[in-house]
Amino acid sequence: MELDIQQIMERLPHRYPMLLVDRVIEMVPGKSIVALKNVSMNEPFFTGHFPHHPVMPGVLIIEAMAQAAALFSFEGDTEVDAASQKVAYYLVGVDGARFRKPVVPGDQLRLEVVADRISRSMCKYTGKALVDGQVVAEAKLMCAIRILEK
Repeated sequence: MELDIQQIMERLPHRYPMLLVDRVIEMVPGKSIVALKNVSMNEPFFTGHFPHHPVMPGVLIIEAMAQAAALFSFEGDTEVDAASQKVAYYLVGVDGARFRKPVVPGDQLRLEVVADRISRSMCKYTGKALVDGQVVAEAKLMCAIRILEK
């Protein structure tokens, strides 16, 4: 299963400058995802990180993996809609994060995330980000799902 940017925006509440997934190239609902983030010099964080040597912040690479995880975790689930204003999907834990190589303008991040456990309240994942086939970041992620009262 593949998703373009319009389909991603239908499934995630994130918008510029925090939407960090551009395309999904493979997805097995409830199991795994491979998604892409094209890193452009136009990214707002490059203004200050760093003006003379732009590097994508590691925390944003982790966030991109978490957004990718949200896309496949509840695909087809009518009870949990990650884009709904009634559901909050929070990144609540990051373990074993490692950053192997800087991500710079012109890179394309390949986000590979696999579900370790998915439930109605807490999900755990193993994620890695690659550029040109080389791992640039990896981490264990934990996300919580909360129903918002309005």
